[in-house]
Amino acid sequence: MHDDRAEFEEAKRRSTAALAADSDLLHRAADVQIDAAGHRYTYLWSWLGLPIIQLPPDVVALQEIVWETRPDVLIETGVARGGSLALFATVFGVLGRGVVVGVDVDIRPHNRAAIEQHPLAPRIRLVEGSSTDEATLAQVRALIPHGSRVMVVLDSDHSHAHVLAELRAYAPLVTPGQFLVVADTGLGIPEAARMVIRDWGPQNNPMTAMNAYLAETNRFEIDPFYNGKLLLTSNPRGYLRCIAPA
Repeated sequence: MHDDRAEFEEAKRRSTAALAADSDLLHRAADVQIDAAGHRYTYLWSWLGLPIIQLPPDVVALQEIVWETRPDVLIETGVARGGSLALFATVFGVLGRGVVVGVDVDIRPHNRAAIEQHPLAPRIRLVEGSSTDEATLAQVRALIPHGSRVMVVLDSDHSHAHVLAELRAYAPLVTPGQFLVVADTGLGIPEAARMVIRDWGPQNNPMTAMNAYLAETNRFEIDPFYNGKLLLTSNPRGYLRCIAPA
């Protein structure tokens, strides 16, 4: 019987390209997403018992990326309640290899306990401290064995200045073929202007920081497949594939 997997994958890419070009649908989806945020929609989900503050399509895309690229070390800034760490550790557990490093300026005792008592804890390392402090960065670098494939997810303070500082600090750790994910770039889309979140706004958000960083480097490209197929996402244009060594 004919194996149609190649045709199936090619059809996915054609559908993705058509979806990415449907600007009217994308704007309507953004409006729905922002309206849902009024109900704390991203806070309604968990992964294996730990809250994962993500939109479900982003959760699926992240596991697809980890499965495809198979990093040895995945660094995530912003631990929150640990669900994303558990997600990544789950994929690593299936692969039989890989470590997740979670970095946060304040890992609250009850969250630390929930993470450290979780069955996936052996694949998780926690580093407490400001993600951009040199002492914190030194601890993170010490957890990366020589020659490792490294992926990074930035999901902590979403101000322009902090995200740009994180990009300059962590992007050099990402190895060719791996991903750098800039979370909550959705705060920079036009529809988000009607939301008021802390002091983040049209010129102070992860999207503005990402655009500024991409103007400084040629090491990353906005991946057309993952970004193109995410109709509902907190991270529009935020899935960056590393295409050159540091």
